[in-house]
Amino acid sequence: MDVTLHLAQDPEADELLGRSPLAALIGMLLDQQIPMEWAFKGPATIARRMGADDLDAHDIAAYDPEEFAALLAAKPAVHRYPGSMAGRVQQLCRYLVEHYDGAADAVWRDAASGRELVKRLQELPGFGKQKAQIFLALLGKRLGVRPEGWREAAGPYGEDGSFRSVADITGPESLAKVRAHKQEMKAAAKAAKAQR
Repeated sequence: MDVTLHLAQDPEADELLGRSPLAALIGMLLDQQIPMEWAFKGPATIARRMGADDLDAHDIAAYDPEEFAALLAAKPAVHRYPGSMAGRVQQLCRYLVEHYDGAADAVWRDAASGRELVKRLQELPGFGKQKAQIFLALLGKRLGVRPEGWREAAGPYGEDGSFRSVADITGPESLAKVRAHKQEMKAAAKAAKAQR
């Protein structure tokens, strides 16, 4: 895996996301309740604060939980909720160590189908159906991981030419389109709730 991604809109952070499967997974995990760029910049911030060029699931899993939470909480914080997200990142890394010997790309490396891969992603701590489908779409659209049936398994996020999620971001212009789509979806959900 060595691709240029444009999710953090920061060259150093995007370079790490493009070469580090664990960084990409952690960025996806962090992508909730904060702007996408902030979430996907998180892995590079964590690596830098750990004094490393890359992230290692074994190192993160073994880190003292209080110290790891403090590392994420240092200004500027990695997430709006650094303590709980530090726990989730460590939980994800422990799962990867236990089930995949710490190799994040082993989650998708030998998946026989999109359905199998989305199931594996949903088994990861912090990955529900939607997050698993978005990450599968990111793998297929940006990272060339395309087991049979991956688009179908990714649901609407696998559609070609859509601007629904991080899987569709290739630069500032597509980021603006994805952001506009998310705002439309929020407005529609708010309107539907108001009609109840």
